[in-house]
Amino acid sequence: MDAPDDRVVELLRGARRIAALTGAGVSTAAGIPDFRGPRGLYVTRQYDPEKTFDIGCFDRDPTYFFAFARDFVRLVERVKPTVTHRLLAALEAQDRLEAVITQNIDGLHQKAGSRRVLEVHGSVRSGHCRGCGKGYGYEALKAKILGEPIARCDACGGVVKPDIVFFGEAVQEMDRASRAAARADVFLVIGSSLTVYPAALLPQHASGRVVVVNRGPVEMASADWLRIDEAADSFFARVAPGLHLPRLAQDEPLGA
Repeated sequence: MDAPDDRVVELLRGARRIAALTGAGVSTAAGIPDFRGPRGLYVTRQYDPEKTFDIGCFDRDPTYFFAFARDFVRLVERVKPTVTHRLLAALEAQDRLEAVITQNIDGLHQKAGSRRVLEVHGSVRSGHCRGCGKGYGYEALKAKILGEPIARCDACGGVVKPDIVFFGEAVQEMDRASRAAARADVFLVIGSSLTVYPAALLPQHASGRVVVVNRGPVEMASADWLRIDEAADSFFARVAPGLHLPRLAQDEPLGA
């Protein structure tokens, strides 16, 4: 390992309380397309973001969103958590990772075994009726998304919206995320260019060392941060052996 790798291993092995902010770069390695990258969904216009993810448009005509949701759920059903997802779950299993704060909506952190997950942009893993408020767990919601042109509530016939944060809605869990950042002696930013607010401000709340692992530019990067310009999976696959994580060793081989 080179000097930055050794430094990250040293920081993580010595940390008593770790928090992580994850972005699209964590899940692209699993096959989940990002939204804002060079080949992202917003750039390719495969789905019109103004019609698909705006809450006003959803309430007027949810057809556009459910075209996306069907494709997205089918994809989420196929993909597996990455090395990075599994490493974070292994750190949590050692009771050293206090929280994963994620901007992703795919549920891959939970699929990897993480339980302390703060989904600031919500998730496709649950939903609620826009009419009566009836809640739906993932399996019931998935069946509706895949089996109905527009997911309808069993109780009132209203539209069932997955608990994803749309444009025009408030982000979730930011108070808890800010507290987790402030308590951490190591705050990891993984697979995020810190361009989406307010999550991009979380490193400013960190009282400990900030480590950024992201391929490409990062906004508002501080000279005090330890910066690794590399894809998350290749980096963490390389440093994982030095972290001595039994849970990770019991999983699939790294890179599988």
